[in-house]
Amino acid sequence: MSENITPFYDVDRTYEDNYAYGPFGAFAETLGGDAKDGVSDDQAARAVKESAVNADESATEPKESFFGIPVNLPFGIPAGPLLNERFTTAAFRMGFDLAVYKTVRSRAWGCNPFPNVLAVHPKSDDGILTPNSDECDDGVLADHRFATPISISNSFGVPSQDPDVWQPDMQRAMERAGKGQLLVPSFQGSRHDGMTAAEYVADHVTTAHLVMETGAKVMEMNTSCPNEGHNRLLCHAPDQVSTITEAVKNEIGDTPLIIKLAYLPNDEDLEYMVRVTAGRGLVQGFSTINTISAKLVDDHGNQALPGAGRDRSGVCGAAIKPSGLDMVRRLAALRERLGLDYGIVGVGGVTTPADYDEYRTAGADAVMSATGAMWDPFLARQIKQA
Repeated sequence: MSENITPFYDVDRTYEDNYAYGPFGAFAETLGGDAKDGVSDDQAARAVKESAVNADESATEPKESFFGIPVNLPFGIPAGPLLNERFTTAAFRMGFDLAVYKTVRSRAWGCNPFPNVLAVHPKSDDGILTPNSDECDDGVLADHRFATPISISNSFGVPSQDPDVWQPDMQRAMERAGKGQLLVPSFQGSRHDGMTAAEYVADHVTTAHLVMETGAKVMEMNTSCPNEGHNRLLCHAPDQVSTITEAVKNEIGDTPLIIKLAYLPNDEDLEYMVRVTAGRGLVQGFSTINTISAKLVDDHGNQALPGAGRDRSGVCGAAIKPSGLDMVRRLAALRERLGLDYGIVGVGGVTTPADYDEYRTAGADAVMSATGAMWDPFLARQIKQA
């Protein structure tokens, strides 16, 4: 990973600016547009070369699959940084064969105030952040010093456009996928004060229906966003997840459903989640992990991100790789012991081809990279060449 590469999501711009004008860097160049904001000549040349290589690859037959869909390589970018069709198309052209469209809702939903992304620096010598550790509660340093190995804050609050905007855009995104590539929509229900449990379930079903109308072949439901409130993660309530997935599955039928999980430290809790979802045939796979929730502070010990309720943020990147691998290994072991057939998507701290291999060895059927891919748009091609 080169520290001189411009991330395709510009952390120095607002979410709204990124949505309107992104992607940036090599991702922008591969779209063939006139804008070269933040694109070096070296990046531009590499992007054109990568697109040409990707075009050659499309002439071969896909050798692997993702929940029954043929893909060139089960590697891609998870829900988060791919904001719209331009981002997903650029990802496909850069060789990421799986592109997850950023989580959508049944209604427009605003973004947390800027900034949303800060560099995060855990205290340990290896830069690893342990879930539910004292450091997570006491404070982890966050600032603007971005450097490898890269770890960042993820404090967006799951913004969404109105369905009138995201539905046609999502359809265009699906149409831009090349041979052996797949667009995976991510969705979630929206909780508000005074909402009943039944209304919350119904909102998931409504959103799933809207996604199905775009022609989705595989869907991912987010149950793991810490920006909805620490210790209020949906995946901490497995019985509720089971109720929601049953209702969603009744709506979407045979379309494979993946649920996105946060880190679950207790083996009994993880097994129970598996039994009441995959064990009942309600979900066909698990994507894990999302982020690790931590209190973020500046170098004076003050709240790093501005605004009420933002003392904590999800941390992603290199700092969470051991936790992601741990969840994959435990899910793989449960799959074998319980005799169940579900897919595992490994996410967290993938920044090199070796990280991809490590996740596959741990039992992941597919692997995704968000932070690593943001700072290294050539990561997919490097993995394929390796």
